[in-house]
Amino acid sequence: MKPLTIGVLALQGDFIEHEAMLRNLGVDVRQVRLPKHLEGLDGLIIPGGESTTMGRLAVDFGLIEPLRAFGQEKPIWGTCAGAIFLARDVGREQPILGLMNMRVVRNAFGRQVDSFEIDLEVPALQAVDPDPRPFHAVFIRAPLFAEVFPPARVLATLPDGGIVAVQQGHLLATAFHPELTDDPRFHKYFLSLVEEVRARLQPLGDDVSGNGR
Repeated sequence: MKPLTIGVLALQGDFIEHEAMLRNLGVDVRQVRLPKHLEGLDGLIIPGGESTTMGRLAVDFGLIEPLRAFGQEKPIWGTCAGAIFLARDVGREQPILGLMNMRVVRNAFGRQVDSFEIDLEVPALQAVDPDPRPFHAVFIRAPLFAEVFPPARVLATLPDGGIVAVQQGHLLATAFHPELTDDPRFHKYFLSLVEEVRARLQPLGDDVSGNGR
């Protein structure tokens, strides 16, 4: 089977860090700035940055509806601002995709100086990596997922119960920045969702081994 091809929305934000992590995992990576760049992708990461700027640029480049259509069929992972962009409710008027059943509080922990790091228990990650260590999460002007509604489900919380990682089928959202660590487990987890969807969408009769007839 050919390597996965993952897009990283490259309108603004920390897309380079996601690219590096994906390439270290042997994945083909493509920067996405226009609707045509979505063609042939197996999945997409929407990075951290500034959610209102990201939304405005997505409108300017005609990406809102193509991204929404892509996410209805294929996996998308949003980190920090990218997670805000995926949510149905962000508490204000701004361009969003509205794909995930959750209400987000923007900048829930304060300003840049209030950024922090913390170890999180994320049992779901053991599905792709047996490493039992907590995941060291980096929060920078991070959102909080105030409410999560089915079929979305919680993957990780802070010690006080604040929700910081959510999955809804093939959609994933994290309030923190796994790409700013040297721990690839969240990227592996996302790639497992991508592989699952690619297998399901594989046309009948295709030779998935890549060896031909």
